[in-house]
Amino acid sequence: MPCPLIANADVIRVTRLDRCGRPVCGEDNGFVFDCFATLAMNANVEDGEDVAYTAANGRQCGFKRGCPTFNGYDIELNFFSVSPEFVEITTGNPVVYGFDGEPIGYDDCSIQCNSAFAMELWAEVLSADVCDADAGGDGAWIYFLMQWVTNGQLGDLEIGNEAVSLVLSGATRAGGGWGTGPYDVMPVDAAGTPGQLLTPLGSNCHRRTFVTSVAPPEPVCAYTPVLCGTS
Repeated sequence: MPCPLIANADVIRVTRLDRCGRPVCGEDNGFVFDCFATLAMNANVEDGEDVAYTAANGRQCGFKRGCPTFNGYDIELNFFSVSPEFVEITTGNPVVYGFDGEPIGYDDCSIQCNSAFAMELWAEVLSADVCDADAGGDGAWIYFLMQWVTNGQLGDLEIGNEAVSLVLSGATRAGGGWGTGPYDVMPVDAAGTPGQLLTPLGSNCHRRTFVTSVAPPEPVCAYTPVLCGTS
């Protein structure tokens, strides 16, 4: 696929992780939604220390540029849907349940620095050959995976006479136990059969991005299951 162009963001999925960055399997550990405005992934880079060798007469004998350190991505998600399930997975704040056992809200508590989640984003691709007769699937998407996000917290909230959005912030970590993941997100053969990642991210990697013809999951305003035994 030559030179794909990123169009609209489509769907986000978050998955609960344990303290080692491994997916937590079970019925209440995933959430898929599309009611968001933007997802910012801001690179956190620390400048390196330059070294200059200056002679007594003021002449510079040598110079070495410092090597910057990449600390990961600081994420900022602007979203609209006040879903207790999403807030609970991403921040660790507890869900408030109604008389029938259904989630109706959440509590704002102290920041749960030991909670973690993975975040996937699908964005539509514009390209002339996306829907060619010989192409598999029903289109193409740019797929982003941040396999280990921590320090999730909600930002300021202002309610008035305009549309209200919430802000979730967090920071990525490298490594973790995501492996090839619990989901089918990419073709694994020439027939376009959906499957898991072919290779895990490296131990010093924070994000993976690629084009896929495997469609994103459907948004569901409820917990979604994370299946065990598939990675």
